Amino acid sequence: MTKLSGSKEQQHPLYNRDRPLIDILLAQEPTDYNLAELARLKIRYQGFPGAWDIQNSLNEVLERWGLTEEELFTRTREIHQIGGIYKSRGKKEEEDWN
Repeated sequence: MTKLSGSKEQQHPLYNRDRPLIDILLAQEPTDYNLAELARLKIRYQGFPGAWDIQNSLNEVLERWGLTEEELFTRTREIHQIGGIYKSRGKKEEEDWN
């Protein structure tokens, strides 16, 4: 993603929580949990007018894992249909797409 000229970059309210997670994804393999996290974060930052480093890093993770965005979403839909991906991490079942 490139920054649009003339537009003011916004600070995402969850930036400080998400940046360390993305750094972990950059260093790890595409497990079911990591794929679900990447998809969740891709959706969160989709169309957001800022956090360009995060958006670029998310694209870099996709590239490192050899996936397109469409392939990522297809795989994570399958993972979520099976269910329980977040239960094992002590999180309540949630759909945090924003």
